[in-house]
Amino acid sequence: MVACLSCTLPDALPGRSPRLRNSSTRFNSVDAIALLNQCKDLKNFKQIHAKIIKNGLLDDQSVITKLLHTCSSYGKMDYATLVFRQIQNPTTFTWNLMIRAHTINKNSRQALLMYNLLISHGKNPPDKFTFPFVIKACLDLCVIEKVKEVHLLAIKTGFCEDVYFQNTLLDFYFKCGDIGYARKVFNKMHARNVVSWTTMISGLVSSGQLDAAQVVLEEMPMRNVVSWTVIIDGLARSSRTLEAFELFWRMQFDGVRPNEFTLVSLLIGCTELGSVKLGRWVHDFALKNGFDLGVFLGTALIDMYSKCGSLEDAKRVFDNMEVRSLATCNSMITSLGVHGHGEEALDLFAKMEMAGVQPDAITFVGVLSACVRSNNVAIGLRLFESMRAYYGIDPIDEHYTCMINLSNRAKMNLMTSIAHERWLIMVCTHVYELPKSASERHVGQIVLWWMYREMKGKKVVTQLKPEEHKRIVKSLVVSMYDISGSVMSLIKY
Repeated sequence: MVACLSCTLPDALPGRSPRLRNSSTRFNSVDAIALLNQCKDLKNFKQIHAKIIKNGLLDDQSVITKLLHTCSSYGKMDYATLVFRQIQNPTTFTWNLMIRAHTINKNSRQALLMYNLLISHGKNPPDKFTFPFVIKACLDLCVIEKVKEVHLLAIKTGFCEDVYFQNTLLDFYFKCGDIGYARKVFNKMHARNVVSWTTMISGLVSSGQLDAAQVVLEEMPMRNVVSWTVIIDGLARSSRTLEAFELFWRMQFDGVRPNEFTLVSLLIGCTELGSVKLGRWVHDFALKNGFDLGVFLGTALIDMYSKCGSLEDAKRVFDNMEVRSLATCNSMITSLGVHGHGEEALDLFAKMEMAGVQPDAITFVGVLSACVRSNNVAIGLRLFESMRAYYGIDPIDEHYTCMINLSNRAKMNLMTSIAHERWLIMVCTHVYELPKSASERHVGQIVLWWMYREMKGKKVVTQLKPEEHKRIVKSLVVSMYDISGSVMSLIKY
């Protein structure tokens, strides 16, 4: 395959400099790297690769490195592996490049295979950069035993004291839930940097050990805004808002200026506490201290004001934001729907569509909830249908639940559209089959029975595919025996 490429190279490569075209000197590694830096796409890359082969530059380490890096950046790891196999004596650096590239391109199993081949060949020993790349691949697969094997080899080869390696190891054990091993790694570290301390604090917070994390914070020689914010965020999300604010004041007393993430963490605490007064204080602090009302902070303020009952403040923040993300619009749509302003929520959604903003599943949860609260059945059904047909979004449980609630809110009035009726039957069937308690399925079962009984007269059920009809009847038969008397009385009606 590689040999064939050399036969298809055009006389002039796209992006080739005049010096390379007109010079009578032999094509060298500098020229090859210059072309690879100008490479525009995979087709162009293959042409450059062919010229490199033709001029015998595959033994040049700098060219090979750039070749593999460029190829992996396009996500073409099969091609990169083919290139790698053409190398006569790959160095440890080249092996590391391939291991890292496979990991970045979400092919962690192949990364571990490359590592195993490196060790089994025995020609090039791993170095201090090899082990962190391998551990990151193991993290994707959460293979703790493999990491312990890698750790043991790092000890034998004398690389276990490398701080970057130890930080990567510490992060791995926390993310895979082995807190005991994470503590052992941290305690045995002779030299710790800011990343070491922050990783330890963050790991403990993620594991729910907030008090232990605060102890580590006290021991940290140079506390920075990240280490403070991690614990403040953990306290806020654990309904320990007052402690979060106490730590916030201590941080400033310690001479550390908060950042946008710190303030967002405090706003989460205000939302948990339900205190709009405290939330307004954070908002005022942000304005007085020169914080821009960016996407992250602005969205958090909208969410806080809405959940604390002040929709007008939420709308004011939204209107004052110069830049809004999809998350910002989702938060505002949901807020309007929850507060009974369904028409405004739908109007905002329409403006999003006109502006070319692509909605996501969360957006449709918001607009369908708005339809529920405003009893807007027709628009709700239209949006539900367009969600998959136009935007390619598969319905999730929350969407189906909204549709059931929409029917319930509308007092289960019979739809005039046959297509809508068919959709509603399938929605009810889906809700029935969700792994929920019997009480949570009652509404879906009731609506399903009602729809099934009414639709027989309009021959809607006969329009379903055989497998759909069988699925519905099965749900009906099961529900006859496992639900409450209210449904049984509805059946007799």
